[in-house]
Amino acid sequence: MKTTARYNTARKHAIVIGSGFAGLSAASFLAREGWKITVLEKQQSPGGRARQLQSAGFSFDMGPSWYWMPDIFERYFSLFNKKVEDYYSLQRLDPSYRVYWPDHFTDIPANMDAFRALVESLQPGAAKGLDTFLKEAAYKYKTGMNKLVFKPGRSLLEYVDLDVMRGMFRLDLLSSMKSHIGKYFQHPGLRQLMEFPVLFLGALPENTPALYSLMNYADIQLGTWYPDGGMYSVVTAMYNLALEQGVEFRFNEAVTGITTGNHLAKEVITTQGSYKPDVVIGAADYHFIETQLLPPDARSYTDKYWDSRTMAPGCLLWYVGLSKKLENTRHHNLFFDTDFNRHAHQIYTSVEWPDDPLFYVSVPSVTDNTVAPEGGENLFFLVPVAAGLTGDDEALRDKYFRQIVQRFEQRTGQKISDAIVFCKSFSVSDFVHEYNAFKGNAYGLANTLKQTAILKPSCRSRKLSNLFYAGQLTVPGPGVPPSLISGEVVAKQVLRYF
Repeated sequence: MKTTARYNTARKHAIVIGSGFAGLSAASFLAREGWKITVLEKQQSPGGRARQLQSAGFSFDMGPSWYWMPDIFERYFSLFNKKVEDYYSLQRLDPSYRVYWPDHFTDIPANMDAFRALVESLQPGAAKGLDTFLKEAAYKYKTGMNKLVFKPGRSLLEYVDLDVMRGMFRLDLLSSMKSHIGKYFQHPGLRQLMEFPVLFLGALPENTPALYSLMNYADIQLGTWYPDGGMYSVVTAMYNLALEQGVEFRFNEAVTGITTGNHLAKEVITTQGSYKPDVVIGAADYHFIETQLLPPDARSYTDKYWDSRTMAPGCLLWYVGLSKKLENTRHHNLFFDTDFNRHAHQIYTSVEWPDDPLFYVSVPSVTDNTVAPEGGENLFFLVPVAAGLTGDDEALRDKYFRQIVQRFEQRTGQKISDAIVFCKSFSVSDFVHEYNAFKGNAYGLANTLKQTAILKPSCRSRKLSNLFYAGQLTVPGPGVPPSLISGEVVAKQVLRYF
């Protein structure tokens, strides 16, 4: 799969390594400014961790499955004088998702009045506190989006902003999510509901800055959406937009090395040849590029530095096709039917395989009949696990799969084990093999206070002036919307210096 653009050879040339969301974003922004862009991708199709798996009539999103922060996507396409609807259709899910507790389940309504009523039914008097909590979360979201996340994070001076300084205490950088949520909600289910969005940011709620209650605003007020065709529709949209900008893609072409000299990245070596660009943007795994593609004297960070980083979770994943339809099932389902705190500590503190994990199931075929054969169902199972674990062989995967399928059947009252016609697992070692993921992480660096803004790995190499980085191991952080932003941020940095 290769697409070649026509271009003026006098234009500045950038190589982008990786075609995930960040790589697609960076490539498009630079191409818009007249640069010659070549994207090198080791896989046979774009998307990186957001690839698509098609088999037996099923279409699975292999990575992200939640569409939050629709305003970020709208903004992205608008910067190219396009609209989201030029590429894909969206529908808001209602209920947003379902939470299974030990002895019942709760549907989380999209309607704000209905959500307030739910909160009040669980904790009388809490609806008033919810209003205050969400007002503060809205301030953090709007301030964060407008003033903080679009910064390259290379100097504290970037954050010298009068509005930010005035609202510093309202941003809650020094208090934790756990204590912040505890001021408003005492019901254990409500607390878990409010803490869940930060679970994938990579730290326990007690170690995550309360700034990230902005995620609750994204969840509750901006809503959970679904792009028809699945999340890969977003990849296809960004890929097509990049083609429209004149970006060249070379698939099945892995980068094997970068030669350097005079504080510059001189040549990018691949399995198919070599390139001598003006600029290199590493939108693949930052750690892999540093430690495997660069010579030791060109690395910005030591092994000790990388080993000291706090990682967001890894994942155990299964893509499952059923030969029957399910009843009374939601698109997104969170199974909080075991000890929430125990599993979180096994991810972030003791760093061990969980003994009784929480898990998540996406069933997109209840919303979209194109992702499964007629009469079938498409299921995506996810167990968050600690990054850096080893031993995820078939025996371990089978053990966990049997465990969570049994719980799924018990909680939903529906048997699925006798209707599985397709099943593929994907875990920590696959993240390493397929994506060169540092410690097999799925989400990047944890968003702890000590790994925020200027404390993240820099988006520009400290040793090579024409090497830049985008993606989940640099600013602004993990997640699909931040990846779009990361590509824009690094493109602006390239344009600033070149």
